[in-house]
Amino acid sequence: MTNIAQPIPATALAEQRRGTPNAFRRLIRQRGAPIALGVLLIVIACAVFAPAIAPANPATTHPLEALKSPSSAHFLGTDQLGRDILSRVIYGARISLLIGFLAVTLSVVIGVPLGLISGYFGGMVDHVIMRAMDTIIAFPQIILALAIVAAFGGGMLQVLFAISVGSVPPYCRVTRAQVLSVREEDYIRAAQSMGSTNLRILAQHVLPNVTSPLIVQASLGVAFAILAEAGLSFLGVGVDPKTATWGGMLSQALPIIRRAFHPSLFPGLAIFVTVLSVNVLGDALRDVLDPRLRGRS
Repeated sequence: MTNIAQPIPATALAEQRRGTPNAFRRLIRQRGAPIALGVLLIVIACAVFAPAIAPANPATTHPLEALKSPSSAHFLGTDQLGRDILSRVIYGARISLLIGFLAVTLSVVIGVPLGLISGYFGGMVDHVIMRAMDTIIAFPQIILALAIVAAFGGGMLQVLFAISVGSVPPYCRVTRAQVLSVREEDYIRAAQSMGSTNLRILAQHVLPNVTSPLIVQASLGVAFAILAEAGLSFLGVGVDPKTATWGGMLSQALPIIRRAFHPSLFPGLAIFVTVLSVNVLGDALRDVLDPRLRGRS
């Protein structure tokens, strides 16, 4: 960490410029990270280019082709309404990833400023914010999400809001803990003595020093959001059942699982592979960004 009262040496600037490439190289060297990153990129590509990749319309029904086993005509088979499962899995990636990334983004936008304010100012402000976070944490996240969806109704926006609310406390608490560890540093005191405003100190000197654990938390939060959306859709209170989602596909396949297992197998595998890849990548990011673990990389 550089004291703002002193000029930054040219060698330090050069090291900062090399930081991102070096971090990426360390990430790629982590065990399992290249595979996880590759799988995640494939899932993202399927979500983005679903209309071009999917072999059929995911909502089109063909009753005469119901519950067909995987074949050259339907690579992953069809469901009880004759819909192509591969197409529905591909389109389902859109909803899962969209809610996953948007829920984490919304949680970060709310939780990080609250954590900065709580940790930097302390006192009654800290007490009020943290008691509010404790109240949210007191509810199991999936139960809280169910309660919110039940109160406001189903739909993508409601599901997004429900998952985001329950995910705010971890970002707030992580940010607060990091702020408490850096607010007494010399460079913070130097900025205060030079007349910098609290907002400028938080934005320019505190926030950059707390981003690493937040990146790791966010990466793992995406996995939880994907699972939460799948769980809500499986329970029938998530996204519109007409929309192809992985959780919705599992819910619709449950009554016929004894007759045909493939309608539930492939969306389940999609959830498993995607969440596993996100978790592996999150663990790799933690090892890369945590200075205490860099020696083990």
